[in-house]
Amino acid sequence: MPEKRLPFTKKQMDAIIEKYPTPFHIYDEKAIRKNARDFKKAFAWNKGFKEYYAVKACPNPYIMKILQKEGFGADCSSLSELIMSQKTGIVGEEIMFSSNDTPAEDFVKARKLKATINLDDFSHIAYLEKNAGLPDMICFRYNPGPLKKGNVIIGHPEESKYGFTRDQLFEGYRICRDKGIKRF
Repeated sequence: MPEKRLPFTKKQMDAIIEKYPTPFHIYDEKAIRKNARDFKKAFAWNKGFKEYYAVKACPNPYIMKILQKEGFGADCSSLSELIMSQKTGIVGEEIMFSSNDTPAEDFVKARKLKATINLDDFSHIAYLEKNAGLPDMICFRYNPGPLKKGNVIIGHPEESKYGFTRDQLFEGYRICRDKGIKRF
């Protein structure tokens, strides 16, 4: 494993502390950009691949702008994340809205921003239609259940309460298609 090094010296750090009160965060923009480019390069074989930055991981508008310039969209899961994305200039299909236990106003905002809505639960189809209307494009979060094994990091899919089962996925597609949704 390569040795990790800070992108500044102790002397530089001391100078920064003199100028700015602590505590503070320092981000390495050069490394963020390099990692983003490396990530995109790893998936370059997949024409049309799009990565969405999980805003909840670090809701920092400066980081979001850097990643937007590197071609990333914003993965939002709440109203505040949708608003932050909008204020940083990330709108439309550059936003993937994936949420559970979602208030109606969050879906309304996602629709106003023309975000791609990724439904987490089969019952959300009717809820979205009633409260915000159905979009032209929709996504469904899939839960493979016991068909796929989990691990220590992600857990076991069959124990998750989130996502559509295989049967719900096909039924959800049919319902949405019949209601006029054209893109999935």
